[in-house]
Amino acid sequence: MTFVFLIAAIISEVTATLSLRMASQDGSDKRWLAVVTVGYLAAFAFLTLALDAGLTIGVAYGIWTACGVALTAIASRILFREPLTKLMIVGIGLIAAGVLLIELGAGH
Repeated sequence: MTFVFLIAAIISEVTATLSLRMASQDGSDKRWLAVVTVGYLAAFAFLTLALDAGLTIGVAYGIWTACGVALTAIASRILFREPLTKLMIVGIGLIAAGVLLIELGAGH
């Protein structure tokens, strides 16, 4: 269940962040701000549940942020046609490698 909570936290956070972009694009539609608020609240609630289920904060936060960065960059490329250069992809890979090293170093 630990990683189910963490995946839910990641999806909630990415949804909120992408909705924040939508809210700034379409300032007249305040419904996006509700999605932002609910998304971030859900993300922290699910992250709390993952921690309560036994995931350490270093590992949980590392995975949460790395996945959030990667998924947000990819989704913003698809949804908003924002740049996703080769250098940015290398950076995402380095973040993933760093999180993997933290996970391995945690020595479960």
